[in-house]
Amino acid sequence: RKRGLILAAILFLISALGSAMPEQLNFMGLSTISSFIFYRILGGIGVGLASMLSPMYIAEIAPANIRGKLVSWNQFAIIFGMLVVYFVNYSIASKGDDAWLHQIGWRWMFVSESIPAVLFLALLMFVPETPRYLVLKDNRDRAMQILKRINGESEAAGILQRIAESIHLSSGSGKLFSFGSLVIIIGVLLAMFQQFVGINVVLYYAPEIFRNMGSGTDAALLQTIVVGIIYLSFTVLAIFTVDRWGRKPFQIAGALGMAFFMIVLGFTFFLEQVNLVSLVCMLGYVACFALSWGPVTWVLLSEIFPNRIRGRAMALAVASMWVSNLIISLTFPVLN
Repeated sequence: RKRGLILAAILFLISALGSAMPEQLNFMGLSTISSFIFYRILGGIGVGLASMLSPMYIAEIAPANIRGKLVSWNQFAIIFGMLVVYFVNYSIASKGDDAWLHQIGWRWMFVSESIPAVLFLALLMFVPETPRYLVLKDNRDRAMQILKRINGESEAAGILQRIAESIHLSSGSGKLFSFGSLVIIIGVLLAMFQQFVGINVVLYYAPEIFRNMGSGTDAALLQTIVVGIIYLSFTVLAIFTVDRWGRKPFQIAGALGMAFFMIVLGFTFFLEQVNLVSLVCMLGYVACFALSWGPVTWVLLSEIFPNRIRGRAMALAVASMWVSNLIISLTFPVLN
């Protein structure tokens, strides 16, 4: 897990610098746009690694009594990072006019990625490998040392024994469909619909959507910050209430809320009455997603798969999620 995360951090750093300077760092003799796309793909590979390994690392390193909450906070960390980026982009955009932004400013936006990438890489040097991975590689002594640090001397031996037993059981029947296909289909569909509801269209293209509503560039970026704040606030609310109210009620209520706000928003565009109601609908939609399909889908995916197939099933679900993300990201500009 640790080496995979280190690789992701390195890819983030290379992508940040290459995307900002595709002409200067064009070592392959490609066209400028091809060089830019190459570095964006490297960053995408880093995202794929981190999005799979980060929650897995947390789940494997965290004590059982706080594991669920820490995995949920992973979603909070993602949204908080996005919110920070909105402020960074708004700050950079305010340094010049639109011409400067199109010529120079966007490069600074990409370069700014290198700061968290370097911090991520540096801090990873101080975290241990997960005990489960070490037991998998027959390094029980090191796993015991880490378990003692995290869980204390009295519990470490028992936890190590349970990990060893679970890995022994996993090796017996680890085929993806050994528990039937239904649980896999449900997991994949949950992951796909988390994207097909359209949240990343709103997050990726929010400034463009707000400009279509009649906002200038600065106002559009400022409204994007408001979207991020709403997203963050309702994600925190979900984290503290999902164990009390359950997973399924959140998903149903969130889906109905998102549908309502998007239907009303669509009519404001259709009737050419784009105004404050449109903005409220956009924020209401984001709030419904942040309270339900955002964090709760990850909780469900971490809970519904049996231990023996969890790694591969999660990988398949996350891959389906990113394919769905790609589909909506490609189709929205055409529709727009």
